[in-house]
Amino acid sequence: AGLKYYLLPDFSKFSASTVLGAIGQMFYSMSLAMGIMITYGSYMKRENILEHSVTQIEVFDTLFAFVAGLMIIPAVVAFNGGDPSQINSGPGLMFTTLPMVFESMAFGDIVGTVFFLLVLFAALTSSISLMETIVSVIMDKTPLGRTAATLLVTVAALVIGIPSCLGYGPWAGVTIIGMKFLDFFDFISNSVLMPIVAVLTCILIGHVVGTKVIADEVKQNFHREKLHHVMIRWIAPVLLVAILVSELATKLFGLGTI
Repeated sequence: AGLKYYLLPDFSKFSASTVLGAIGQMFYSMSLAMGIMITYGSYMKRENILEHSVTQIEVFDTLFAFVAGLMIIPAVVAFNGGDPSQINSGPGLMFTTLPMVFESMAFGDIVGTVFFLLVLFAALTSSISLMETIVSVIMDKTPLGRTAATLLVTVAALVIGIPSCLGYGPWAGVTIIGMKFLDFFDFISNSVLMPIVAVLTCILIGHVVGTKVIADEVKQNFHREKLHHVMIRWIAPVLLVAILVSELATKLFGLGTI
């Protein structure tokens, strides 16, 4: 039943917000508008073919997302009977629902320990990518060297991260606009700031600087130049604004569709 719930969509529940939500998840999962790709792209050698790297990201990100869902969603559905409030609970799925699933399993303590250990490593590797972007900006804009900038960003991340860690524990009763700390920070970063930065990036590249600047950088075997020109100027900004409006309508104002 859980596998069926995951693989066979219920088209009767499809809406504009469903489609935008799926597009938004792809947008977030590839860390667009976070500056990661720009930062690491600037470190690539000229002989590296950027378009091939983009294709690899598209393929493997989709593959790993599917496998991750295959590991988690059917188990959660089997445990709670497919309650949508549990499936769509965001960070609470990991810290509230999944521990109950592990508790009901044979060898659940071992499986749960390994799972959260892997989550720890995933968080560490992701934080390195995210923090590298901030460190590089600080190094460009201030006299600080890499060591000082890294320490500054690390301390700031720890201080800001403490409320998120305690939000599903001792501080569970403290909420911001009805959200626990982790959910609130996730909402602000993913649902608000990232779409806004992405829209501004599209405007900058598509209408101010011009797409030719990007095309010249990726000229070697750039088979998607015309597609990139149309997407960055017209299609991507419209979809990004729609994603932003949908996220605000759903999470901030409690509206199911737009």
